[in-house]
Amino acid sequence: MGRGESNTKKHIGLEDWQRRLREVKVRKEDMNRVVMNFLVTEGYVDAARVFERESGTAPGVDLDQITDRMNIRKAVQSGDVEQAIERVNDLDPEILEAQQGLFFHLQQQRLIELIRQGQLAEALHFAQEYLAPRGEDHPELLEELERTVALLVFEDVKASPLADLMDVAQRQKTASELNAAILASQSQEAEPKLPNLLKLLVWAQKQLDEKAVYPRIDNLVTGELAEPPSAGSAGGGSADD
Repeated sequence: MGRGESNTKKHIGLEDWQRRLREVKVRKEDMNRVVMNFLVTEGYVDAARVFERESGTAPGVDLDQITDRMNIRKAVQSGDVEQAIERVNDLDPEILEAQQGLFFHLQQQRLIELIRQGQLAEALHFAQEYLAPRGEDHPELLEELERTVALLVFEDVKASPLADLMDVAQRQKTASELNAAILASQSQEAEPKLPNLLKLLVWAQKQLDEKAVYPRIDNLVTGELAEPPSAGSAGGGSADD
Protein backbone atom coordinates (compact mmCIF):
# COMPACT_ATOMS: atom_id res chain seq x y z
CA MET A 1 0.00 0.00 0.00
CA GLY A 2 1.21 3.45 -0.86
CA ARG A 3 1.69 6.36 1.44
CA GLY A 4 -1.51 8.02 2.56
CA GLU A 5 -3.59 5.17 1.22
CA SER A 6 -5.53 4.89 4.51
CA ASN A 7 -6.82 8.41 3.82
CA THR A 8 -8.53 7.18 0.65
CA LYS A 9 -10.72 4.71 2.51
CA LYS A 10 -14.34 5.62 2.99
CA HIS A 11 -15.74 5.63 6.51
CA ILE A 12 -19.18 4.14 7.03
CA GLY A 13 -20.72 4.52 10.46
CA LEU A 14 -22.85 1.90 12.21
CA GLU A 15 -26.17 3.70 11.69
CA ASP A 16 -25.50 4.24 8.00
CA TRP A 17 -24.36 0.64 7.54
CA GLN A 18 -27.49 -0.71 9.26
CA ARG A 19 -29.63 1.46 6.99
CA ARG A 20 -27.89 0.00 3.96
CA LEU A 21 -28.41 -3.52 5.23
CA ARG A 22 -32.13 -2.88 5.73
CA GLU A 23 -32.35 -1.85 2.10
CA VAL A 24 -31.10 -5.28 1.00
CA LYS A 25 -34.15 -7.43 0.44
CA VAL A 26 -33.75 -11.11 1.28
CA ARG A 27 -36.85 -13.24 1.05
CA LYS A 28 -37.71 -15.17 4.20
CA GLU A 29 -38.42 -18.23 2.04
CA ASP A 30 -34.83 -18.19 0.77
CA MET A 31 -33.44 -17.92 4.30
CA ASN A 32 -35.67 -20.79 5.41
CA ARG A 33 -34.40 -22.96 2.56
CA VAL A 34 -30.80 -22.33 3.62
CA VAL A 35 -31.65 -23.38 7.18
CA MET A 36 -33.50 -26.49 5.99
CA ASN A 37 -30.61 -27.37 3.69
CA PHE A 38 -28.25 -27.27 6.68
CA LEU A 39 -30.52 -29.40 8.86
CA VAL A 40 -31.05 -32.00 6.13
CA THR A 41 -27.41 -32.23 5.03
CA GLU A 42 -26.08 -32.46 8.58
CA GLY A 43 -28.73 -35.01 9.53
CA TYR A 44 -30.72 -33.14 12.20
CA VAL A 45 -33.93 -35.05 11.47
CA ASP A 46 -35.97 -33.99 14.50
CA ALA A 47 -35.05 -30.33 14.04
CA ALA A 48 -35.90 -30.60 10.32
CA ARG A 49 -39.35 -31.99 11.14
CA VAL A 50 -40.02 -29.17 13.62
CA PHE A 51 -38.72 -26.53 11.22
CA GLU A 52 -40.88 -27.94 8.40
CA ARG A 53 -43.94 -27.76 10.62
CA GLU A 54 -43.26 -24.25 11.91
CA SER A 55 -41.99 -22.60 8.72
CA GLY A 56 -43.77 -24.59 6.04
CA THR A 57 -40.42 -25.27 4.33
CA ALA A 58 -40.32 -28.63 2.58
CA PRO A 59 -37.14 -30.65 3.26
CA GLY A 60 -37.03 -31.83 -0.35
CA VAL A 61 -36.02 -35.36 0.70
CA ASP A 62 -37.44 -38.30 2.58
CA LEU A 63 -36.47 -37.58 6.19
CA ASP A 64 -36.51 -41.31 6.97
CA GLN A 65 -33.59 -41.68 4.53
CA ILE A 66 -31.68 -39.12 6.59
CA THR A 67 -32.10 -41.33 9.64
CA ASP A 68 -30.65 -44.26 7.69
CA ARG A 69 -27.73 -42.12 6.52
CA MET A 70 -26.93 -40.86 10.01
CA ASN A 71 -27.06 -44.39 11.44
CA ILE A 72 -24.54 -45.45 8.80
CA ARG A 73 -22.32 -42.50 9.63
CA LYS A 74 -22.50 -43.23 13.36
CA ALA A 75 -21.60 -46.89 12.74
CA VAL A 76 -18.33 -45.86 11.05
CA GLN A 77 -17.61 -43.27 13.73
CA SER A 78 -18.03 -45.91 16.43
CA GLY A 79 -15.78 -48.38 14.56
CA ASP A 80 -18.52 -50.77 13.42
CA VAL A 81 -17.59 -50.62 9.73
CA GLU A 82 -19.09 -54.01 8.90
CA GLN A 83 -22.52 -52.84 10.05
CA ALA A 84 -22.10 -49.62 8.07
CA ILE A 85 -21.34 -51.57 4.88
CA GLU A 86 -24.40 -53.79 5.41
CA ARG A 87 -26.62 -50.74 5.95
CA VAL A 88 -25.27 -48.99 2.85
CA ASN A 89 -25.95 -52.07 0.73
CA ASP A 90 -29.49 -52.24 2.13
CA LEU A 91 -29.98 -48.56 1.31
CA ASP A 92 -28.44 -48.66 -2.18
CA PRO A 93 -26.01 -51.45 -3.23
CA GLU A 94 -24.84 -49.42 -6.24
CA ILE A 95 -23.06 -46.88 -4.02
CA LEU A 96 -20.15 -49.17 -3.12
CA GLU A 97 -20.23 -51.03 -6.43
CA ALA A 98 -19.69 -47.78 -8.30
CA GLN A 99 -17.05 -46.33 -5.94
CA GLN A 100 -14.24 -48.79 -5.46
CA GLY A 101 -12.03 -46.20 -3.79
CA LEU A 102 -14.67 -45.62 -1.12
CA PHE A 103 -15.13 -49.37 -0.61
CA PHE A 104 -11.37 -49.74 -0.21
CA HIS A 105 -11.32 -47.01 2.45
CA LEU A 106 -14.11 -48.77 4.34
CA GLN A 107 -12.18 -52.05 4.21
CA GLN A 108 -9.06 -50.17 5.26
CA GLN A 109 -10.99 -48.85 8.26
CA ARG A 110 -12.09 -52.42 9.12
CA LEU A 111 -8.42 -53.42 9.15
CA ILE A 112 -7.58 -50.50 11.43
CA GLU A 113 -10.35 -51.51 13.83
CA LEU A 114 -9.06 -55.10 13.98
CA ILE A 115 -5.59 -53.78 14.84
CA ARG A 116 -7.10 -51.44 17.43
CA GLN A 117 -8.76 -54.43 19.10
CA GLY A 118 -5.48 -56.36 19.14
CA GLN A 119 -6.73 -59.00 16.72
CA LEU A 120 -3.47 -59.07 14.78
CA ALA A 121 -3.82 -62.55 13.24
CA GLU A 122 -7.30 -61.67 12.00
CA ALA A 123 -6.02 -58.33 10.75
CA LEU A 124 -3.22 -59.96 8.74
CA HIS A 125 -5.63 -62.48 7.23
CA PHE A 126 -8.12 -59.74 6.39
CA ALA A 127 -5.41 -57.65 4.69
CA GLN A 128 -4.23 -60.59 2.60
CA GLU A 129 -7.71 -61.82 1.73
CA TYR A 130 -9.58 -58.57 1.03
CA LEU A 131 -7.23 -55.62 0.70
CA ALA A 132 -4.20 -57.01 -1.13
CA PRO A 133 -6.23 -58.01 -4.23
CA ARG A 134 -7.71 -54.51 -4.42
CA GLY A 135 -4.24 -53.04 -4.21
CA GLU A 136 -3.21 -55.15 -7.17
CA ASP A 137 -6.25 -54.06 -9.18
CA HIS A 138 -5.87 -50.41 -8.19
CA PRO A 139 -2.16 -49.45 -7.94
CA GLU A 140 -3.09 -45.93 -6.80
CA LEU A 141 -4.30 -47.48 -3.52
CA LEU A 142 -1.10 -49.44 -2.82
CA GLU A 143 0.59 -46.72 -0.81
CA GLU A 144 -2.39 -46.42 1.55
CA LEU A 145 -2.56 -50.20 1.86
CA GLU A 146 1.14 -50.55 2.67
CA ARG A 147 0.95 -47.75 5.21
CA THR A 148 -2.00 -49.38 6.99
CA VAL A 149 -0.52 -52.90 7.00
CA ALA A 150 2.68 -51.43 8.45
CA LEU A 151 0.73 -50.84 11.67
CA LEU A 152 1.13 -54.57 12.35
CA VAL A 153 4.88 -54.08 12.77
CA PHE A 154 4.59 -51.82 15.82
CA GLU A 155 3.99 -53.07 19.32
CA ASP A 156 2.58 -49.73 20.40
CA VAL A 157 0.83 -48.34 17.33
CA LYS A 158 -0.22 -45.18 19.16
CA ALA A 159 3.46 -44.28 19.59
CA SER A 160 4.33 -45.17 16.00
CA PRO A 161 4.82 -42.78 13.04
CA LEU A 162 1.48 -44.10 11.76
CA ALA A 163 -0.47 -43.20 14.88
CA ASP A 164 -2.71 -40.83 12.88
CA LEU A 165 -4.45 -43.87 11.37
CA MET A 166 -5.58 -44.89 14.84
CA ASP A 167 -6.96 -41.47 15.64
CA VAL A 168 -10.68 -40.75 15.81
CA ALA A 169 -10.12 -38.26 12.99
CA GLN A 170 -9.42 -41.19 10.65
CA ARG A 171 -12.84 -42.64 11.44
CA GLN A 172 -14.39 -39.24 10.86
CA LYS A 173 -12.63 -38.91 7.51
CA THR A 174 -13.98 -42.27 6.34
CA ALA A 175 -17.46 -41.51 7.69
CA SER A 176 -17.52 -38.15 5.88
CA GLU A 177 -16.47 -39.75 2.58
CA LEU A 178 -19.25 -42.33 2.89
CA ASN A 179 -21.77 -39.69 3.93
CA ALA A 180 -20.92 -37.59 0.85
CA ALA A 181 -21.35 -40.63 -1.42
CA ILE A 182 -24.80 -41.37 0.02
CA LEU A 183 -25.84 -37.75 -0.43
CA ALA A 184 -24.64 -37.79 -4.05
CA SER A 185 -26.59 -40.99 -4.73
CA GLN A 186 -29.71 -39.18 -3.49
CA SER A 187 -28.94 -36.13 -5.70
CA GLN A 188 -28.18 -34.02 -2.65
CA GLU A 189 -25.27 -31.69 -2.01
CA ALA A 190 -22.37 -33.16 -0.05
CA GLU A 191 -21.91 -29.93 1.92
CA PRO A 192 -24.56 -27.57 3.33
CA LYS A 193 -24.86 -24.11 1.80
CA LEU A 194 -24.55 -22.19 5.08
CA PRO A 195 -20.79 -22.73 5.72
CA ASN A 196 -20.03 -21.66 2.14
CA LEU A 197 -22.11 -18.51 2.61
CA LEU A 198 -20.10 -17.71 5.75
CA LYS A 199 -16.85 -18.24 3.83
CA LEU A 200 -18.16 -15.87 1.17
CA LEU A 201 -18.93 -13.29 3.87
CA VAL A 202 -15.37 -13.51 5.26
CA TRP A 203 -13.92 -13.16 1.75
CA ALA A 204 -16.16 -10.18 0.93
CA GLN A 205 -15.16 -8.40 4.15
CA LYS A 206 -11.47 -8.86 3.32
CA GLN A 207 -12.07 -7.30 -0.08
CA LEU A 208 -14.00 -4.40 1.44
CA ASP A 209 -11.32 -3.86 4.10
CA GLU A 210 -9.06 -2.50 1.37
CA LYS A 211 -11.56 0.19 0.41
CA ALA A 212 -13.49 1.19 3.49
CA VAL A 213 -13.72 1.35 7.27
CA TYR A 214 -17.11 -0.08 8.21
CA PRO A 215 -18.92 -2.17 10.85
CA ARG A 216 -17.51 -5.68 10.40
CA ILE A 217 -18.92 -8.98 11.59
CA ASP A 218 -15.96 -10.32 13.56
CA ASN A 219 -17.91 -12.96 15.47
CA LEU A 220 -19.70 -15.29 13.05
CA VAL A 221 -21.46 -17.03 15.95
CA THR A 222 -23.31 -13.94 17.20
CA GLY A 223 -23.32 -12.07 13.88
CA GLU A 224 -22.96 -8.77 15.75
CA LEU A 225 -21.66 -5.72 13.92
CA ALA A 226 -18.54 -4.21 15.48
CA GLU A 227 -18.52 -0.44 15.78
CA PRO A 228 -15.85 0.92 13.39
CA PRO A 229 -13.21 3.44 14.52
CA SER A 230 -14.30 7.06 14.26
CA ALA A 231 -13.66 8.83 10.98
CA GLY A 232 -10.92 10.90 12.60
CA SER A 233 -8.99 8.01 14.10
CA ALA A 234 -9.38 5.93 10.91
CA GLY A 235 -8.06 8.74 8.79
CA GLY A 236 -10.65 8.08 6.11
CA GLY A 237 -13.27 10.08 4.30
CA SER A 238 -17.00 9.85 4.78
CA ALA A 239 -19.24 7.48 2.88
CA ASP A 240 -20.45 10.37 0.77
CA ASP A 241 -16.96 11.35 -0.44
